[in-house]
Amino acid sequence: MTLSIVKSEDSSSRPSAVPSDLPLEEDIINTLPSGVFVQDRYKAWMTVIINVVMVGLGWLGIAIAPWFLLPVVWVFTGTALTGFFVIGHDCGHRSFSRNVWVNDWVGHILFLPIIYPFHSWRIGHNQHHKYTNRMELDNAWQPWRKEEYQNAGKFMQVTYDLFRGRAWWIGSILHWASIHFDWTKFEGKQRQQVKFSSLLVIGAAAIAFPTMILTIGVWGFVKFWVIPWLVFHFWMSTFTLLHHTIADIPFREPEQWHEAESQLSGTVHCNYSRWGEFLCHDINVHIPHHVTTAIPWYNLRTPTPVYRKIGGEYLYPECDFSWGLMKQVVDHAICMMRITIISQSLTTKRV
Repeated sequence: MTLSIVKSEDSSSRPSAVPSDLPLEEDIINTLPSGVFVQDRYKAWMTVIINVVMVGLGWLGIAIAPWFLLPVVWVFTGTALTGFFVIGHDCGHRSFSRNVWVNDWVGHILFLPIIYPFHSWRIGHNQHHKYTNRMELDNAWQPWRKEEYQNAGKFMQVTYDLFRGRAWWIGSILHWASIHFDWTKFEGKQRQQVKFSSLLVIGAAAIAFPTMILTIGVWGFVKFWVIPWLVFHFWMSTFTLLHHTIADIPFREPEQWHEAESQLSGTVHCNYSRWGEFLCHDINVHIPHHVTTAIPWYNLRTPTPVYRKIGGEYLYPECDFSWGLMKQVVDHAICMMRITIISQSLTTKRV
């Protein structure tokens, strides 16, 4: 995602600054019980089976539900499709299986219904983990600097205000369309991998979409695929935004960036409804995942108390998802940016 803004103002609710002698990730990882890294094939494959059943039930519900229940079924189906992405997410981190080829093929298959190129996402996402909240290198909601916003044209400022504001839920679609299909940005083996993933989903869409339109009509295509896909992207935008972009969490310039800070103070545990956490496989339990991606999703809750003990005051307080929270997050940067520009304008006029 590309629409955030660097924040320099202080906040009383921000976690304390992380000292330079805070243990690095390797030291924190060494304190974890070894069992959290164990990959359980039964749990992994049962997750796939249950998720397939949930998506199937969602599509069945869309087929038989009266019109007034369709919004509920759409939300359920789109959330279940998000579960496909989360399992593929584990595959991308090689925490689904010990076999790379299993991870790759399960990831590709689960990404097909949402038309997401697996390898391009995997490579870019690993960069996000390596450089979380680091200016210029983190590719998830990479901030704009204030001077960049001020020097941008009016159209770009309006675009920023829209997609970083109340239309945040479109951010994931922009990220998907603008970043994940360009294999020319990669070299060697990675270019071939990204090209394969991109052409695979493009080919699948080229076959599936016309077939759906011919068999169930345009409205059927919209009803069964487009709207659940939009719900999926709503959750993708929301999850990724709240993971690291709460108003009090800063993005750091390279010379100020600290590895442990980015993974501890720069990562948020946000609680959602139990049905949402079930369908999305605890993707919200994010601090353990950012300290080490080797923990499978079904073990993420186990090390959380360890991080609370080690990180203590440096961890951002847990929060609960609500529309009020989203309003606070998406309005904060725009409000601060406008205040800054108005203040600078008034200062210039006085001079």
